[in-house]
Amino acid sequence: MITYRHHVVSLVAVFLALAVGVVLGGGPLSELGRDDDQQAPARTVTQQARLAAGYGDTFAESAAERLYDGGLADRPVALLAMPGADDTTVAGLTEQVELAGGSVTGRYDVQPALVAASEKALVDTLGSQLAADLGTGVVDAEASTYARMGQLVGVALATTGDEGSPATDEAETVRQSLAAAELVVSPEGEVSRAPVVLAVLGDTAATEGELAVLDGLLGGIAETSAGVVTVGDTDSARTGGVLAALRREPVADVVTTVDGVESALGQVTAVLAVLRRLSGEGGAFGASGADGAVPLG
Repeated sequence: MITYRHHVVSLVAVFLALAVGVVLGGGPLSELGRDDDQQAPARTVTQQARLAAGYGDTFAESAAERLYDGGLADRPVALLAMPGADDTTVAGLTEQVELAGGSVTGRYDVQPALVAASEKALVDTLGSQLAADLGTGVVDAEASTYARMGQLVGVALATTGDEGSPATDEAETVRQSLAAAELVVSPEGEVSRAPVVLAVLGDTAATEGELAVLDGLLGGIAETSAGVVTVGDTDSARTGGVLAALRREPVADVVTTVDGVESALGQVTAVLAVLRRLSGEGGAFGASGADGAVPLG
């Protein structure tokens, strides 16, 4: 039986497909090589496609609350902003989390030094020291540099349980150490830990070195949390983009990904992906997602 929820989500997917059509076929480059007679009807089609894409955003915003169905009630989300993450996107994602009945425990800002391959010695030394200070069983002291640091970041802001929980002494220790080393800036005050981490990609280049860093960090966070959803804009999912590259790495097996989150439609999709992650399922979603435009479950 097709439920109302499935029907509406499918419609959202259709509108996302229309938005993709604008990106791929409606830009200014599509006019090159055409004479004036051809350009006029082409412009009309482009305008119609843009209207349809805009309607897709409007539809997603209108249907979002019903789609969420309060699925994040009493389930906080930790927001991890990578260097260059767009503030408007972060604000939009926060609003959608709240619309789903949840809350963002806080915004954690990753500093450039954490993802710079040139700072590996600092990350390795601090990670080794923290692993020893926290004692056996908190993180894997023998893990690679960035996988271990990812586990520590997870300890700082997340929990492996299904619901939020107060910050532990270990979490506070890691937060303070990361802040002192200028690797991650944590929100002020007493901030609880969340089951799911929503990681927002920025303008990090998809070079081999930077990719290895992100792969290790995100995979490590996934080990010390109930789940990770990594999101990026439309460009990040294209050839050469960081999200596209991450989707080809082993981390894609344990981290859910969503592209197109500069739009309202993408932000709604991201929160639906968080709900799916909490149910134990992952995938790759968005305009370039291998598992479809939006989670259907």
